[in-house]
Amino acid sequence: MKRTLGVTALACAGLLAATACSGGSDGGSSDGPVTVKVMTWESAETNAAIKKALADFKDDNVKVELLETPSGQYGDKLASLTQAKQLPDLFWCGNDTEQQYTSQGLLVDWADKLQKGDGDFKADKFVPSAIENWKTADGQMGGLPSLMNTYGVWYNADAFTAAGLPLPKAGWTWDDMYAAAAKLANKNGAKYGLVADQLTGPDGPFTMSMYSVSAGGAPFTDNVNHPTKAEADDKYKEGVEKLTAAIKNGSVAPPGYDAANVQSLFAAGKVPMTFGGQWLAAGFQTDKPKIKYGFAPFPQVQTPTTLYDSVGICTPQYTKNQDATYKVLEYINTKVWDAVLPASPVAPPAYTPAQTSYFDALTKAQQQTVVDTVKADLSAEKTVGVRFTTQWASQVGDLTTANYQPILSGKKPITDLPAYVDKINGLIKQGS
Repeated sequence: MKRTLGVTALACAGLLAATACSGGSDGGSSDGPVTVKVMTWESAETNAAIKKALADFKDDNVKVELLETPSGQYGDKLASLTQAKQLPDLFWCGNDTEQQYTSQGLLVDWADKLQKGDGDFKADKFVPSAIENWKTADGQMGGLPSLMNTYGVWYNADAFTAAGLPLPKAGWTWDDMYAAAAKLANKNGAKYGLVADQLTGPDGPFTMSMYSVSAGGAPFTDNVNHPTKAEADDKYKEGVEKLTAAIKNGSVAPPGYDAANVQSLFAAGKVPMTFGGQWLAAGFQTDKPKIKYGFAPFPQVQTPTTLYDSVGICTPQYTKNQDATYKVLEYINTKVWDAVLPASPVAPPAYTPAQTSYFDALTKAQQQTVVDTVKADLSAEKTVGVRFTTQWASQVGDLTTANYQPILSGKKPITDLPAYVDKINGLIKQGS
């Protein structure tokens, strides 16, 4: 379920005919059912499973229609439908999209409905960090989280064994990871011991936020959705210094390293360790790497801390029948994943009673380290966000490239870290 902005990594299929993309439900007629339209970014195979599961939705007054958009075109399609006020009743969305659209008054607020709930479909049955992060500053929820992203370290078990290193597991430390990276670098065709992917790489400021919080320090920001400040305290600085040293000695790939093909390099045994998400398990299950591999939680200093993130499903304000739409939304979260995830276990549902089929599928595929790590992440004592979800988040990326990454690569001194944080706080002040 790899994310870019708010998009998962399920490879996506082509768009249905444009005539199927008129937004909102048709409201039904006096003698016919309401049509609820659902737009996804999933693959053709996954959409087939979703469509089959939706066919089992039983309500004589509601008809469900599935629309499909390739992930590579999803952002453009979403933008055009938003502009035309033709968004479907339910559409796949990232946390950033939900926050921005809700703050602009574009989405139905489900917070009260979910809080009161019917039966078990209530807020307290969802992963707490997902629910909290989907709330705006005033407590609205313009959608519901559907699937969780969890993160950790994928490792080449064969390389660790050959080097006489213990396999990574919950509770290992950042020092353990850097020491292993140093020993695994320049071995068996691997230049670096650790190469991070483009999303969760240490090039960005939130990875060291985990280090700081685990060590008892402050997170990089107090809130990724509506921050009031960014900071880099002594513990954060300590984490940056250790990472900088590992990059300098060649253990960790430097900022700017092209990690576009890191997954294939890892599968080929050319990358001993890589940061990444749980969604890689589904691809590895299909492609079957030649190496023996595993997935471990991020290293810790003291308190178990990890990154959190989730994608979900949103509804425009102008949906013509909120009750019918919510019925379908509830069905997707409680029933559809049971039919989809066994064949492609890409991510655990945010609705916790629906997680069993995901974990059972991984266990059946002998992906026990993935099961253990995802469960550890979901129960971690502390969590920090993956990135800012604000409208000025892209400007943070520009500042990070120009001011933070040169510190990691040794081109700028660590004493420049406060100046970088000050620039982020300038954006926060402007944005508020």
